[in-house]
Amino acid sequence: MRTFAIAFILAAFLAATANAAAPERIASANSVTSKADPQLRITVPRAAKYVGADRWNLYDVADCEIHVFVEAGNDRRVKRFYWIQFEAYLPEFPDYHYDYPSPPNTPMRFWNRDFQVRARFGPTAEPAKPASDLERVRQLIAKAGYTLPAHMMNVRLVHLEAKDATGLARSEMILFYNEDMAPMTTMDLIDGDGGPTSKINDKWAPLEKALIKRATRRFGVK
Repeated sequence: MRTFAIAFILAAFLAATANAAAPERIASANSVTSKADPQLRITVPRAAKYVGADRWNLYDVADCEIHVFVEAGNDRRVKRFYWIQFEAYLPEFPDYHYDYPSPPNTPMRFWNRDFQVRARFGPTAEPAKPASDLERVRQLIAKAGYTLPAHMMNVRLVHLEAKDATGLARSEMILFYNEDMAPMTTMDLIDGDGGPTSKINDKWAPLEKALIKRATRRFGVK
C-alpha cells in the first residue's frame, strides 16, 4: 500500500511538471540572447535588475518563455519593468497561427524588423487572467520582493516569426515596456466613471507617442 502511494505521488508530480522545461534563451547581466526563432540579442538599461525566467505550455497550446527585468527604488516599488517573451504553437496544433489585426495594433518597424505595436494603460490591482503569461510575470516580480505601482502604462511590440507554407506565423517574439504612471492615474486619461461607456480622452495620444519612443530607446535588439 505504501509503495502504491509513493508511486501515485510520483506520477502526479511528473504529470504536473510534464509541460515545464528549462528556458532556451540565455540571460546575462542586462541582456537576453536567443539562438533561434528569432536569432538575436535583446538588451535593457543597465539599471534594470533581472528577476528571472519561466517556461511552460501556455493554455496547453503554446510553448511560452518569459524573461523579466525590473527598475525600482530603494523601497522596491517598481518604476519600470521589461518583459521579453518567446512563444510558439505546439506541433499538435498545426492550424493555429498568430495574427494581430490593425487596429487596434499599428504596424511599425524598429531594429530592421516589423512589429505590431499597441500601447495601453490601467490599474495594476485588476487580477491577471488565471494561468496567463501576465500572471507568471507578476509572480516573478513578487517573488523577487518587488511591488507594482497603482497604475502603469505599457507598450507591446510583437514580431512574428517562423511562417509556415501558408505564410502565416507559428511563433512570435514580444517586448513589453511597462512604466509607472505617477503622478497620473488611469482616471486622468478617461472621460467617464471608468465603466463600459467611458472613453479615452485627448490627453492619451501625446503620451502614447512619447511612450512608444521611450520603449524603443530602452530596448535594444541586434
